[in-house]
Amino acid sequence: MSKVVLITGGSSGIGKSIGEFLHEKGFTVYGTSRNPEKVQSSVFPLVALDVRDSNSIKKAIEIIIKNEKRLDVVINNAGVGITGPIEEIPTDEIRSHFETNFFGPIEVMKAVLPQLRAQKSGLIINITSIAGYMGLPYRGIYSASKGALELITEALRMETKSFGIHITNIAPGDFATNIAAGRYHAPLVKGSAYEVPYGNTLKSMDEHVDSGSNPNEMAESVYKIIQTSNPKIHYKVGAFMQKFSIVLKRILPDKVYEKMLMNHYKL
Repeated sequence: MSKVVLITGGSSGIGKSIGEFLHEKGFTVYGTSRNPEKVQSSVFPLVALDVRDSNSIKKAIEIIIKNEKRLDVVINNAGVGITGPIEEIPTDEIRSHFETNFFGPIEVMKAVLPQLRAQKSGLIINITSIAGYMGLPYRGIYSASKGALELITEALRMETKSFGIHITNIAPGDFATNIAAGRYHAPLVKGSAYEVPYGNTLKSMDEHVDSGSNPNEMAESVYKIIQTSNPKIHYKVGAFMQKFSIVLKRILPDKVYEKMLMNHYKL
């Protein structure tokens, strides 16, 4: 019997790549989109779901369970980017970002856990980011939301282990997707103290995304995790130096690591 997989944010980018790969491997895949009727090219069904709306989350999961009578793998992939000097990002935008990247995945997990607990089995994979392991300049809010999701996963693993449920994180580096186009950019303010350094950093970030790795690498990694009987707590996928930066953060003195990041971002 093929495993039933739910992928939030499955209409584009990494979510779409994962869904197509698992579909080809014979999994029963459901993706989600806030507006599935606008998506014409999906090879797997899309159900309406907005991670900021608990009612839409509940309805989407009810549809899948009604159709399939079970749910085996849940991939919390839906997310957005945000950039800007923390001083200049409107607080409402910060709250909005956390609603999608942090509270949204929590609401999805709350909604699926009763089904997984009843089955005495299930796997939740939270897509975080290598940026969540460090506070990056002009990406601090994004780093914070992804880092918070990493820690929630650690805690929830222990709370649900006795139910036969596995929960893990997979942190991607830069991948060639449309995330740069969809992220919130705090505007470059003429005459701002941050105008030049933020402008330079913004340009560098967009170049890294455009030249990022193939999203199929993420799809293959997710597939391997699903095939693993006892997944690890954390996985990282990306270029060697992106993954190695996490190791360096562990072993280098804080100020040395900070200096390294500032040199990288030319600050």
